[in-house]
Amino acid sequence: MRYDFDKIVERKGTGAIKWDILDEVFGKSDLLPMWVADMEFETPPFIVDALKERISHPVFGYTKVPDGYWERVSSWIGSHHGWTPKTEWMTFIPGIVKGIGMVVNALLTKGDKVVIQSPVYHPFHIVPEGNGLEVVRNPLHENEDGSYSMDFDNLEEILKDPSCKLFILSNPHNPAGIVWDKKTLSRLADICYAHNVIVISDEIHCDMALFGHKHIPFASVSEKAASISITFGAPSKTFNIAGIVSSYAIVPDDDLRGKFYGWIEGNEFNLMPIFAGIATMAAFTPEGEEWRKEMISYVEGNALAVEEFCKENIPAIKPLRPQASFLVWLDCRGLGLSHKALIDLFVNKAGLGLNDGAIFGEEGVGFMRLNIGSPRSMVLEGLNKLKKAITSL
Repeated sequence: MRYDFDKIVERKGTGAIKWDILDEVFGKSDLLPMWVADMEFETPPFIVDALKERISHPVFGYTKVPDGYWERVSSWIGSHHGWTPKTEWMTFIPGIVKGIGMVVNALLTKGDKVVIQSPVYHPFHIVPEGNGLEVVRNPLHENEDGSYSMDFDNLEEILKDPSCKLFILSNPHNPAGIVWDKKTLSRLADICYAHNVIVISDEIHCDMALFGHKHIPFASVSEKAASISITFGAPSKTFNIAGIVSSYAIVPDDDLRGKFYGWIEGNEFNLMPIFAGIATMAAFTPEGEEWRKEMISYVEGNALAVEEFCKENIPAIKPLRPQASFLVWLDCRGLGLSHKALIDLFVNKAGLGLNDGAIFGEEGVGFMRLNIGSPRSMVLEGLNKLKKAITSL
């Protein structure tokens, strides 16, 4: 491999949320952090070099979108996911969570409801509720093997309420790492279309499909899907540049795009910061693809290492193999602990900072979300700390 993913990078004291607010979040500062969804790998050198080149010029004034930017993004999506959005469908947004807030404010009104599929990324409910809207849960069905599927019968019942105006889809799914198949996405599109429900598809992990899985953009599965969809994406997870805001929206339908983008442009949320375009242009290149493939291979190795370790040392914890992303959903219910005791085990006994599964919805009680986007030595260190803590129970 050309790149060194085993290298330990010191991040303490850099302002990194994952490392520098542990005491604020967990009540302890001496934890091994395996929570916030950024990686411990160095940002690819070709992105760093591109940023350095721009920084060498001493003026950082208002800056236009780089020439060929949207063509580069569209081409990347097309070559990787078989869907080439038109450049006029696309705009910059200052973050995907913020994008959800923009949709809520631009397209919904008081009394409207938002549907989510728990367990799911917690801002999906925090943002609508923070804007005074009711969130309705369409829980995923847990299959016998620990995987998940959509409960369409329940969704049909929920959408009989005409107040349900927005559905937020995690595609690929966070925290369970599911790559939704075309049949599932097509049926979801049919149901939402029939009930005049807009679908936000958060596809930020789209470039991190693992173990041969293939991401399918929601808007690509049918004309119905395209007509009701707002797709959000970014290179930030894949290339470890979350601190450089580089998200985008894609809206194929003219009317929906006019309403949403009109509001965005009216508030100047579409103005791209100077480094976002530079980092994205550097990432979406053949060199970026080489780095991405090596990183994917390394993360797959980490996922397998977690599976093997748990099977041999802590069989009561069952990791769900992710089909995408560097996040592993740990089923800890076999430990027989209350959720409060489970958190105590990880934080106070093992010295680990993970995402508490309950924040993703009540379906996440008894689960923890583990970030494996780290050198393997760090992943194994965390697992050994957990093993020692469980042994001492």
